[in-house]
This record gives sequence, structure tokens and C-alpha cells, in this order.
Amino acid sequence: MKKFILGVWTLIALSCQAQPSAGVQEEELIFRNVNIVPMDKEEVLTNYDILINDGKISDMGKTGTVKTGKNARVIDASGKYLMPGLAEMHAHVPPVNDMEVMKPVVRLFALKGITTIRGMLGHPLHIELRKKINSGEILGPRFISSGPSFNGNSVKSPEAARKMVNDQKNAGYDFFKLHPGLTRQNFDAMAEEAKRVGMTFAGHVSFDVGVWRAIEAGYATIDHLDGFVESLVPGIENMTEQQTGLFGLFIADKVDESRIQRLMDSLKANNIWVVPTQALAERWFHPDRPADELAKDPEMKYMNSGTLNGWVNAKKNLLNNPNYKAETVRRLIDVRKKLIKACQDSGVGLLLGSDAPQIFDVPGFSTHHELAYLVDAGLTPYQALRTGTINTGKFLKRDDIGVIRKGAVADLLLLNGNPLQDIKHTWDIEGVVLRGLWMDKGYIAGELKKLEGGL
Repeated sequence: MKKFILGVWTLIALSCQAQPSAGVQEEELIFRNVNIVPMDKEEVLTNYDILINDGKISDMGKTGTVKTGKNARVIDASGKYLMPGLAEMHAHVPPVNDMEVMKPVVRLFALKGITTIRGMLGHPLHIELRKKINSGEILGPRFISSGPSFNGNSVKSPEAARKMVNDQKNAGYDFFKLHPGLTRQNFDAMAEEAKRVGMTFAGHVSFDVGVWRAIEAGYATIDHLDGFVESLVPGIENMTEQQTGLFGLFIADKVDESRIQRLMDSLKANNIWVVPTQALAERWFHPDRPADELAKDPEMKYMNSGTLNGWVNAKKNLLNNPNYKAETVRRLIDVRKKLIKACQDSGVGLLLGSDAPQIFDVPGFSTHHELAYLVDAGLTPYQALRTGTINTGKFLKRDDIGVIRKGAVADLLLLNGNPLQDIKHTWDIEGVVLRGLWMDKGYIAGELKKLEGGL
């Protein structure tokens, strides 16, 4: 099993899996007597029927009022809750020259109700993968792909930055991904050229760039809250990147919280969206969740032993770093929660993302963990769910994604409990509709079984 590493971001190549023979798209599918969580409002529409044709919601109304053809497949959804499928807006698909390695990754996302993913480390083969997913040849979520990342190693000059922008635009990628290490000069060249050709960029904030320049330059999203903690520390201009640590890991005890509102106001004024990836911080950085304990979480059975051992060692190595102080990291986690809540309260757009596959973040599963972490940060279940549904549609400028209404894409998640009452109900999946393809609980269980130990 190979590992593909860029700094601390590890993407695991997955074993090959056969495409399923089950789950053929329905000519017509209707859910009877279901409770609908439409997500454009905080409400539940009780006792509804919802009709699906050709991958879209063709009709919906109170039970008994929706007409179907004689060959429609009927799903009795009495007592269950239907919500839009979730989006994982900071996902990874292996950047390798092998389509078979990619298939199980996108499949695992889909089986856990993740119907849209934004790939944050692109590869030329991802263009073909996106095409095959869209055509239905490969089972997977809607795939939004960046190109290979702009970073300190890939961009050595302003001229190289401009060329990379144009090469990736011409290749057909959806946006540009930024990793650390960009100089201010090279970043400025990239941002200027991206604006000129009409492309967006997103991801990390390089230390030499800083969050204020990043906001001014017009990131589509800033991910991981990168640069946020540093912006709250007085005297940061006199510190080195090595002193601050990843995402301000080593300096959170120096944060001045009175600076938070200025940051929020700037993000809001410049329409910068934020993908917190709190799961990464909670599961990798936090001193109170031992690595050996996390390794026993149920979803870890999908990881092969080599990958899982690598994750365990990565966390243990971090905690043994001489600069790591448990109390400072607890403070970091607390500050991150306050930043997430401040984004919500200040009207800064939040998007759901967990950085899977990554250390103790398994594709699909970690997205549900992220929802719980958002609620723990102070969001209501509805506000947390918006980050992976209606907010995604707004970010993508598509009013047919992340919502249940007539004409919307039939990407749906059927649950056994009301997620507006308890966010944990998103785990209790009865079935998934992916562009009109119905996958019931039994089918999902069988496909998940095939993936055990393969990641």
C-alpha cells in the first residue's frame, strides 16, 4: 500500500473495488408519508410524498396528492426524515495515475450520504474521474476538483505562478488549491492572474501572505481557519512560522480575543467563506483523545493497518514535540470554537469540511463528526446542517443543490430520526439517493463491508 504525502497532508491510495451491479437508477421513485427537512427554512414538513424522475425532484406534496406512473418504485418512509445530501467541502481523492485507486474513496463518501465533495488536491486524472461520475459510470458524489496545489515547491517565481494559473484553467479544473510556502510576491502574481482569467482559489494561507492579505485578495474559501489564530496574537510580525506551529498550534495562549470581531467584519465584507475542518484539530491535535483510543473507533476498520499505524504515530509524534504544550492546545481548540461561533453570529459563510482522508478522519464518517463539532462550538443543529446543504448551493451559485424543493437535484439522505432535534441522527441512515439512484440500508451495509481494510 502506497502513501502519498504533501507535508502533513496524507492521502491514502485505496485498494481496487468492483463497481456494484445493484442500485440501478429508478425510472420513477416516490417516498410516501415522509417527514421532509427542506433546509431552506428551519422546519419539518410532515406526512409528505416526494417524487423523483431523471435524477431530480419532479413533484412533492401532502401524502396522497402526488400522482405517479404505474411502474414507480414506492418507498414507505413513514416516521422517517428526508433531508438534502451532505457536502464535504474539504475532501481528498488520491492524486495518482490510477482510476481504480480513486473509486473506493468516492464510493465511501457516497455510502455515508455525502453527495457532493470538493477535492482539495487535484490531479490530471481527476478531470476524467469527474466526467465518469457525472455520466454514472462511477458511483460517487458530485466532484468539484482543484488542480495540483500552488505551494512553495511548485511555484518558484511570479512567472511560474501565472503559467500554472493558465495551465490549470485550460485543463478544466474548477478552482486552484493553495498550500503553504508561497512567498508574498508569488502569491500576488497568482491572485492577479487568477482574477484576470476568472478562476477562484482556496485553501491554506501561507505564513508570508497572512490572513489580511488573503482576505483582501479574495479567497473563495479559507480552510482550516488557517491564519486566523495568528491574526489574534499581538506581535505576530516578530515571530517565525516555526514558532507559531501549524494553525497557531504553539501560540494559542497568546491570543487576544478582542481582535476576533475585526477579523469577522473583514471576512464578511469581502465575502470570504470559511471551511473550519474542526475534526482535524479535535482528532489530531487534542491532548485528551489518545491516539490508541481513536484507533479503536468503529470506522477505523476501513483503514488498512499500515495507514492506521501511521496515523497513530503522527499523533504521538506531535504530542512529543518539544514545542507542544497540552494547555496551549486546549486553548487552541477553545479559540477555534469561538471563531466558528463568531463566523455564524457575524454572517460569515460557513461550509462543512473535515479534510478526509486525514489523521483519524475517515471519508464520509468524519463529515458527520464535523457536524457534531460545529454544534459543540455553539451552532444549533439547523445551523450546522446548513453548512453542508443550503450553504453549499449558495457557494456554488446553484439553487438546486442542498435543498428539497420541486426541481432540485435528487441528492437526499433518509434518516430514522429528526436531525434538527439531535445532530447525531445524521448517523442513523436508512438510505441515500444520489442523483436519483436509491441505495437502501441493506445495499449500503453490503458495500461498506467490501471496503473494510481497504483504505
